[in-house]
Amino acid sequence: MQAQTELQGVGLPGISFAFGLSVVAMAYAIGHISGCHINPAISIAMVAAGRMKMGEAISYVIAQIIGAIIGAGILYLIFTNHPGAEMKPWALGSNGWGTGYLDQYNTIAAFVAEFVFTFIFLMVILGSTSTKNINGGFAGLAIGFSLVLIHIVGIKITGVSVNPARSIGPAIFAGGEALSQLWLFIAAPVLGGVFCSIHLQFID
Repeated sequence: MQAQTELQGVGLPGISFAFGLSVVAMAYAIGHISGCHINPAISIAMVAAGRMKMGEAISYVIAQIIGAIIGAGILYLIFTNHPGAEMKPWALGSNGWGTGYLDQYNTIAAFVAEFVFTFIFLMVILGSTSTKNINGGFAGLAIGFSLVLIHIVGIKITGVSVNPARSIGPAIFAGGEALSQLWLFIAAPVLGGVFCSIHLQFID
């Protein structure tokens, strides 16, 4: 099955560290410019936390989705120019669940996992970037390595999204199941992020 073969090569730990270390790198590269949200769930959660205006968040979300589509397009271009390329269900690392996807967890498990993982991710983001945190200079490391841990724990459930843009890009090119299941990877991360923002006491 496509989703299973995608875990070969660098393996689950390698994929997990690739996601997390990418966020670490971007946090220090563009964090001073935009806060390095690169994730609609984060931008929307920041609005709920009172750290961002809605108009600004909308522009961020649009840019994030466009960037994700461009990134997935580049991946599609590279992948389809391999002699053995075949766009199977959930291609290009698309998120999903159910029969044929990794460990075949059902919809409830997928939704709960994405909600909880995003809650945890936002808890780290909001806490490490709080003005009350004296170790704010290490926020990028804390955020990136929390994403590594989330992937190690959850990648076989949904492939781990916790980021609607990350799911939208590949799903557009993969189509089929990936596109039909996309709603969960928009709803669950956004709700998990907003719930975290509203309920945590340390938020500025």
